[in-house]
Amino acid sequence: MSRTVFRVRNVNGQLPLSTLMDDAGILSLEHQFHLQDVLGEHNWRVDMNAPVFEFTFPSGETLTCESFHFLGSAAPGPASWMWAWANPSGFPEALTQLAGSVRDLGERHGVAELTSAEVPFADLPGAPDMPHNAVGPPTEAAKVLTGRWTSYNGEVGGGTRASFLVEHPAFRLPAPAPARTAGLLQQAVSGLPLTDHRRAVYTYGNLRGLNPAFADDGARLTLSAEGLALTVSFDEYGRVKNVEGALDR
Repeated sequence: MSRTVFRVRNVNGQLPLSTLMDDAGILSLEHQFHLQDVLGEHNWRVDMNAPVFEFTFPSGETLTCESFHFLGSAAPGPASWMWAWANPSGFPEALTQLAGSVRDLGERHGVAELTSAEVPFADLPGAPDMPHNAVGPPTEAAKVLTGRWTSYNGEVGGGTRASFLVEHPAFRLPAPAPARTAGLLQQAVSGLPLTDHRRAVYTYGNLRGLNPAFADDGARLTLSAEGLALTVSFDEYGRVKNVEGALDR
């Protein structure tokens, strides 16, 4: 299975975690919307020793992931995120190896939150105060750095939430369509904690194969592919102002 990985650029050896969240945000959201469509009503279970990650549906049918990766967990007691490679429970290396590669990339790009074994919620972007929000920043960074884009998190006891990257052919995105893409962009800029709309939309277009191109003044960005042509305009503050194009499908 091919991986779409964004080649990050940092300045003076430092890369804010919030920038990685901008890079990941829109494509990550599209994958999560698609995952919701695939799963619908479901239960989930994970066996870290087997290892098995499985979804069960009301019909009794199951979907078993081809592979999965344990990233880490957010616990309410210490109010912190702990990376899987630092967890003292001794999980199989195959399940934590990807988290270890995120740590290595964090060292390369100077992202402290990716290299510290345990990160207080207060030190994460937005200073989340609940585990279900705290899993977001490190998970988004892991997606854009590894090119694995579908995540799942759930409670594992005592209010702690564990975060995973999961893989299955059903989770792959369909080809982009104009109306869906325009709607996605509008939902992303209104609902995600993006700090740089221009970077976020450009990166999404690049990762999605939509040939992003800015106008000379930087006020408009075109996204184009077979059957799709959209123009995203930005206001004087760099925020998305409008998305225009043929939205017939």
